[in-house]
Amino acid sequence: MKAKHHQIIIAGGGNAGISVAAQLFLKNPKLDIAIIEPSDKHYYQPAWTLVGGGDFDIQKTVRAEAEVMPKKAKWIKSKVSRFDPDNNQITCSNGETYSYDFLVVAIGIQLDWHLIKGLEGNLGKNGVTSNYSFDTAPYTYECIKNFKGGKALFTSPATPIKCGGAPQKIMYLAADNFRKRGILKQSQIKFNTAGGVIFGVKKYAETLQKVVDRYGIILNFKHNLVEIRAKEKIAVFEVEKDGVKTLVEESYDFIHLTPPQSAPDVVKNSSLAVPNNPLGWVDVNKHTLQHNRYANVFGLGDVTSTPNAKTGAAIRKQAPVLVSNLMAAIAKKGFEKQYNGYGSCPLVTGYGKLVLAEFDYDNNPVETFPFDQSQERWTMYQLKKQVLPWLYWNKILRGTA
Repeated sequence: MKAKHHQIIIAGGGNAGISVAAQLFLKNPKLDIAIIEPSDKHYYQPAWTLVGGGDFDIQKTVRAEAEVMPKKAKWIKSKVSRFDPDNNQITCSNGETYSYDFLVVAIGIQLDWHLIKGLEGNLGKNGVTSNYSFDTAPYTYECIKNFKGGKALFTSPATPIKCGGAPQKIMYLAADNFRKRGILKQSQIKFNTAGGVIFGVKKYAETLQKVVDRYGIILNFKHNLVEIRAKEKIAVFEVEKDGVKTLVEESYDFIHLTPPQSAPDVVKNSSLAVPNNPLGWVDVNKHTLQHNRYANVFGLGDVTSTPNAKTGAAIRKQAPVLVSNLMAAIAKKGFEKQYNGYGSCPLVTGYGKLVLAEFDYDNNPVETFPFDQSQERWTMYQLKKQVLPWLYWNKILRGTA
């Protein structure tokens, strides 16, 4: 059976895929673009931190995928089951094969819940929660609200994750909640992270250390969560010290965990992935976003090998670069735009308090506003809560921001 052909196929209808399609159509409305996306729903995930803190309605973070799909795009409502870039083809779970002139890979990141032993069947109950799921983010607030003191544990894994600051943000909201209710002194808050620092950019790390001290949070570095024993309320961490790994048990009254993450298996198991990389990211040039081995393939967003923070803000800066370079490739011209690794992390440090971290590949601050963004500000909290969601639904997904 002959493959159905499209000039451009975009794998993924999340923030990255939809933004790129919208911007491509603004450049040339006559382009033949198909978007492969199986989901009926489209989520604004950055607000899930605030949902977990009880300060945002979860229903305002979801819309029908049909509402955000560009009208001119052909929506292939299926899942990619195989990439075959050597033959310019994609096979989908509906059994259909599609060929393309150009491919944009934007299928996001995979949450590897299964790598935490004992988690299955226990997430979203008995004090085990995560803001990394639409289904359990509201339960996070139930845990925080009903906490009477004791031990609250927050984790961050050994892999890159989407929104690197999210594991901490919910911890600061929880601590502020406990403070407001007068139970902070009866609470032990621990941040067990597989990382070695609180934050990679020194300017913002210094502020976060003050926040940690203010709430009396205990920091444990090189602690990677590997198991949950839900009945006993015990978390097991692999701890690395002087190159030696040991297992350490930690009791909790409630635990907010961040799962390890990787490229989706369909990318990992394809020749699009970085060779010999166990996490399987799409192998792209970090400045042009063109694939390093397939000239007609581009990638952006969380699925790629670019060593920036995996955030929606990064996608917003990557999309125009990719669109410009893809249009140049179609016209057989040289590339004119480069991505500098910009990432942004709106670090919520309490209710009505936020540090807007913005930085590039070299971890140099690249700030938008004419003031010191390493300071906690009420205005920046309002930016996250009020402005950015509106911008996302009304501008970013339409290709105009």
